[in-house]
Amino acid sequence: MTDSCIFCAIVAGRQPARTVYQDETVTVFWDIHPQARIHLLIVPNQHIRSLAEAEDVDPALLGRCLQVAAKVAREQGIAETGYRVVTNVGPHAGQSVFHLHFHLLGGNPLRLPLG
Repeated sequence: MTDSCIFCAIVAGRQPARTVYQDETVTVFWDIHPQARIHLLIVPNQHIRSLAEAEDVDPALLGRCLQVAAKVAREQGIAETGYRVVTNVGPHAGQSVFHLHFHLLGGNPLRLPLG
């Protein structure tokens, strides 16, 4: 964890968030600027700057993030109608917090194409 990372502060409980799930490896909370009716962020509790820097990370951690995304989608009632899981890597892709995170979006029709 890093002291200057907002997501690390949320994981540690030093920054308030509307958390919906947390275990020893992953935390899920509501995005403060939602782009869909359901917009949650899935973050590994370990500070990883982005997917581009995940090559030395245990692959099970990345898989766990996606397992939790599916679990939370079921709990939020969007598994049947569909949802999107996306991560932004770097500023050109729209990454604004440099702690790896996955967006879980659903609850209403999502527009295509992306971008």
